Amino acid sequence: MRWWLVVASLWLLVVLTVSDAQIRSRPRNQDEETPRGKRKRDGTGHVRARSGRSRPLKIRLIPGPSVPVKPGQNQGNTLILKSYKNLQEQHSTYNVIPVPNNPGEAVTPLTQEEIQRILWREEEEHREEEERLRRKDEARKKKRKQRKEQAEKQRKIVEERRREEEDALRRQVEKEEEEWRRQEEGRRRQEEERRRQEEEDRRRKELERAAREKERKLEEERRWQEERLREELLALEEEEEEEHENVEKEEVWLRGDVFQMLPKEPEEPEEPDLLPAPIPRPPAPTEDELEEVEAEEVEEEGEEREVVVQNRGSLPPGCDISDVTVTCENAKLTYFPPLSIPELKFLSLEGNNISNIPAEAFNGIPNLEWINLKKNKLTSSGIDSKAFKGLKMLTRLYLDGNLLETVPSDLPPTLQELKISENSLKRIHDKSLEGLSSLVTLELEGNLLSEGNVDPLAFTPLIQLSYLRLGRNHFRTIPQGLPSSLLELYLENNLIEEISETVFNQTNNLNVVSLRHNRLDETRIAPLAWINHRNLESIDLSHNDLYLVPSYLPKSLVHLVLVGNNIERIPGYVFAHMEPGIEYVYLSYNKLDGEGIESESFFGSYHSMVELCMDHNQLVTVPSGINEMTNLHFLRLNNNKIRSIPDEGICDANHSGDSTLVALRLENNYIDPQKVSPTAFSCVRSSSSVVLKPQRTK
Repeated sequence: MRWWLVVASLWLLVVLTVSDAQIRSRPRNQDEETPRGKRKRDGTGHVRARSGRSRPLKIRLIPGPSVPVKPGQNQGNTLILKSYKNLQEQHSTYNVIPVPNNPGEAVTPLTQEEIQRILWREEEEHREEEERLRRKDEARKKKRKQRKEQAEKQRKIVEERRREEEDALRRQVEKEEEEWRRQEEGRRRQEEERRRQEEEDRRRKELERAAREKERKLEEERRWQEERLREELLALEEEEEEEHENVEKEEVWLRGDVFQMLPKEPEEPEEPDLLPAPIPRPPAPTEDELEEVEAEEVEEEGEEREVVVQNRGSLPPGCDISDVTVTCENAKLTYFPPLSIPELKFLSLEGNNISNIPAEAFNGIPNLEWINLKKNKLTSSGIDSKAFKGLKMLTRLYLDGNLLETVPSDLPPTLQELKISENSLKRIHDKSLEGLSSLVTLELEGNLLSEGNVDPLAFTPLIQLSYLRLGRNHFRTIPQGLPSSLLELYLENNLIEEISETVFNQTNNLNVVSLRHNRLDETRIAPLAWINHRNLESIDLSHNDLYLVPSYLPKSLVHLVLVGNNIERIPGYVFAHMEPGIEYVYLSYNKLDGEGIESESFFGSYHSMVELCMDHNQLVTVPSGINEMTNLHFLRLNNNKIRSIPDEGICDANHSGDSTLVALRLENNYIDPQKVSPTAFSCVRSSSSVVLKPQRTK
């Protein structure tokens, strides 16, 4: 390795020496002609760069002969270098000749010292170059390391950011899962609450139905007992008349209470009250009557009609068929039976488990006139929207006791009577009763209706509606938009607290209003609510919160029922404005005493009053004004605190007309029958019609 370095160094020295010699031998004027900007040589044989820094001349090593040179031969132009032992052993000789830049320039041989300096300078430059390369390599390594560190730092930052994003995403997912679980828990609780509420509602409805059924049975039993007692009393009267007078008694008809009063339980056991019979409602035509009408029509047309009933054997078990009537009551049916009897007119499916009615249910029985679907399990979604549309002759439809939430759609326009009581109706919108222009009777009792979910335009299509029953709902006010054709309105067992001035403005034909079992008091009845009505004859305000007989009652009023309130006073002249005059007033089960009745309380009713019931109050004397009632037929003052009967307290001795009082009840007071004057009951037709026993003791 050292040998190679020595050879290279010598060769470099020779090249530099030759170049320097050529430069020196070049003419002066040639140097002067050198263009500006070219490199110039200095006096030492070096080339001066443009920046002023000198550099060594190029030298050339020329191998010389192996024989010794003669003295004086090329001494000025050739320098023989003998160095290093290995070169001497090879007997090699080199001449160091400077290499000029210009070929014509003279070359001056270099001395040994100059050669040595050139070698040292080249070696120094070589070391500097190696040091520069080393520093450059170190700088490159440092930059590479820095880039690597920067990349590592960036990778860590990216990794950290990725971990943060993953953590944030994980937390978001956990939060969403927690929110979803919380919502699911809330929905589950709501569902459980809804089911519990439905179960409670179902149990409450069952209890209410059982209570109503029991109340109905008790009412029927009470009516039967009253009828039996009435018959016994009539029989006794007939016997007495036959024995003593042998004269026929003039028959008197009592109109009675149209509202079927239900008196409270008496404080002490007493025999059944003698109540007048209610006004009979026009009975619905029976099947026999319908058959007779059809027979008459056939006879008038002069044609003979033969009713042929087909498919008798296809009826489900528990069903009976008779002429044009099919009855499947309590037959445990779970589906609508497929029937194909075109002649059928009456169908009763009451008391089954039918939950839906398909669209084609009535295809085989298109001539039905009366359908009874009471006490089934029908729902609004279970009844097809087109189920009843094809029944062109249907006049009566009973859907009581089901699970309906809305009125079925597309009901036939021929319908005259619709009953949807005891369901779950939640809303009646303006289109619910559309097309039912022939409807006369509508019963929606025992539902979930209120003034907030009954549209004011709901009753507009019912231009012939006469009877409307909305009892046992949640009304706080009387619903708006009642049809002008309405004759009777029943709103008992609601939450009604007031009667506004305008609610009856359009119902000029209204004849009967029942508002029993509500929350009315006399201050919440507007003065102009009904005073100017000319057809309103019967009002039932029993079992409300009245403390006195309301003023501004209708002028046409005939029946007034105020049973079971807290009435303490009958204001003077409260009946004076009525034309022709009130006839039936029921004030039983109130808090009337002697001070609450004024001498003018019954002014205006002296010639019209027919029945007056003031039993179960706190009267201590016979109210004034009763002896002036010339047309009174029935008077009840039992279960009070009356102690004596004045001679003219009930009957006016100066009255010369016929006796009109038919029945007088005075039992359960503090009266001593022995102290009653014989003339006290002179206006009573028969002494047997006066009930004085039993009496209370002091």
